[in-house]
Amino acid sequence: MNTKQEKYEQLCAQVTSLAEGVENEAGVLANVSAAMKEMFPEEYFWVGFYLVKDVAGRDEKREEQLQLGPFQGPVACYTIPYGRGVCGTAWAERRTLVVPDVEAFPGHIACSSLSRSEIVVPIFGGDGNVAAVIDIDSTELATFDDTDALYLEKIAKILAEELHY
Repeated sequence: MNTKQEKYEQLCAQVTSLAEGVENEAGVLANVSAAMKEMFPEEYFWVGFYLVKDVAGRDEKREEQLQLGPFQGPVACYTIPYGRGVCGTAWAERRTLVVPDVEAFPGHIACSSLSRSEIVVPIFGGDGNVAAVIDIDSTELATFDDTDALYLEKIAKILAEELHY
């Protein structure tokens, strides 16, 4: 059986081959989320992407929010405001968040009551701003660690480069 690190090495190579030279953002992200779920079927309950989108607010002012992108798993939240929940906080703080117990995270947005731990990794665009986030949930507590963070950050860089964020 492969170690977690070996699985991630394989996954990074697969993500590169899935994204290289492909101009179809939704297709790439859909295939990458499927590859990630297949590589870690026991660990990943939900895996996918939220994309930063500029939308009209209630007072017609423009505002950014995270909008649901391609994913694997049960139904999910459509939008996440800046600074809210684990995804919105990772976006606002511009850093990877490893959350061992989502119920202990202030302001956690429960898209599924089965989610117990989570990791969210920002994908940075060429302008230095967050363009999207990788969001992964587990039904077990404390599933994610520094190894997950390290390799998911590598995957985020591959996607940013290949998708020209």
